[in-house]
Amino acid sequence: MSGSVYKLKCPDCQQAMRVRNSVGQHLLLRSIYFQCTNVNCGSTYRGQMEITHVISPSACPNPEINLPVADATIRQAAIQREQSRQMDIDDLISHGQ
Repeated sequence: MSGSVYKLKCPDCQQAMRVRNSVGQHLLLRSIYFQCTNVNCGSTYRGQMEITHVISPSACPNPEINLPVADATIRQAAIQREQSRQMDIDDLISHGQ
């Protein structure tokens, strides 16, 4: 999971949480163990990360996996989220000056 950024906050103290460990349950599900980064809180939690829909199909699909294709609402939300994270070329040029 290195390189990933998790933005979960501790439900108790609202500080950042970090992933301490994860265990694969099957190809589409992982159990995740979280720890609060606030040393005064120290709480730990277990959660799950699950793959539920296909947004863009694979060029080399696994025949053992049969996920539903995301409906238009889910696909549009994914597109909007990705677009909000990308900088425009004009933004890159103006930041470089």
